[in-house]
Amino acid sequence: MLVITTNTVEGKKVVKYHGLVSGEAILGANIFKDFFAGIRDIVGGRSAAYETELRKAKEIAINEMVASASSQGANAVIGVDLDYETIAGGGGNMLMVSASGTAVTVEG
Repeated sequence: MLVITTNTVEGKKVVKYHGLVSGEAILGANIFKDFFAGIRDIVGGRSAAYETELRKAKEIAINEMVASASSQGANAVIGVDLDYETIAGGGGNMLMVSASGTAVTVEG
């Protein structure tokens, strides 16, 4: 399925709008990852643990959105927007990613 951030598909015509579709993912980063990510943030560098969790959450959210679009008979999702949030929880931070867009059928 075509998943794009633009509202049009170059060279193709949208023949049917199915409506808004979305997917969400909330993943917890365990306490050891939180601890080592905190140390890495203090001394500089990138936090591989958080980057990995964010990628997983993004994939889950997009896959849920695509599944919703597919169940409506769409062959594309346009105008996709990804939002990232952190949620403070009891054992550390949780990562939330939400994906939303418009499910459409494009010709061609």
